[in-house]
Amino acid sequence: MIIVTGGAGFIGSNIVQGLNARGITDILVVDDLTDGRKCLNLADAHIRDYADKDDFLRRIQAGEDFGPVEAVFHEGACSSTTEWDGKFVMDVNYAYTKVLLAWCVARKIPLIYASSASVYGMGPVFSEAREHERPLNMYAYSKFLFDCHLRPQLGTLPTQVVGLRYFNVYGPREQHKGSMASVAYHFNTQLHESGRVRLFDGSDGYGPGEQRRDFIHVDDVVAVNLWFLDNPQVSGIFNLGTGRAQSFNEVARAAIAWHGKGDLDYIPFPDQLKGRYQSFTEADMSALRAAGCEHAFMPVEIGVPKYMAWLAQRT
Repeated sequence: MIIVTGGAGFIGSNIVQGLNARGITDILVVDDLTDGRKCLNLADAHIRDYADKDDFLRRIQAGEDFGPVEAVFHEGACSSTTEWDGKFVMDVNYAYTKVLLAWCVARKIPLIYASSASVYGMGPVFSEAREHERPLNMYAYSKFLFDCHLRPQLGTLPTQVVGLRYFNVYGPREQHKGSMASVAYHFNTQLHESGRVRLFDGSDGYGPGEQRRDFIHVDDVVAVNLWFLDNPQVSGIFNLGTGRAQSFNEVARAAIAWHGKGDLDYIPFPDQLKGRYQSFTEADMSALRAAGCEHAFMPVEIGVPKYMAWLAQRT
């Protein structure tokens, strides 16, 4: 069996699909379906069982044996960067992951978990070292602190443990995220509604829409997660982006090109984001490459049209 926490969410449900594509259906999905719309991410998936995240936590704290478990993909978290209830975020993201780590280590079960590029704050260096990490919100801090908890243990653990610092992920099965969905998703919606894409005006020395992020298609994220499943000898904390920053304008133009129509509008940069906005991110991918992962990543010119086509099939 493989356990996927956050398995009804964006990245988790895509990992389930990736496992299904390999013929793997002996999957336990763990999630919180208070927002029942997330079940739609699993409607075309094949899984063995489902468990509520709080019930699952109680069961592993009690030392329950789930039978043979090949690996745990831990994607469950409070991912809102605007959530400032620190107790809630630390309980859900930090404390939960520590319990899961201890449970996996005691049973020698590989654990592949979602960290975040948000740990780097404003950058400007995005490589996996403490001196480059300065989280700017509770979500980022909770991810950062677990990475710090893990670091001293790496090299001494009896099983694989991998933290993946996701950069700007976009792609299928994120519609439930609302305002936290990717810009590619929002650009598609805006093109349908008005035929115009809205981008921020210039900031931090960048021209209108020229702020740059490392945008990565979720299919590439799944491919790297499954690479680690295939390579249990590799542990560590790794960036997961494309290694190439691209502008919001490039994402918007890729969406417009797929739709065959549309134009750009630039809106004033929000005051509340000044000093808290990543105007540039670009993953240093040297650690992942040194680990032996040679996966080729899609640029937005390929990934965004692929995503637009997927969305078009479901509207």
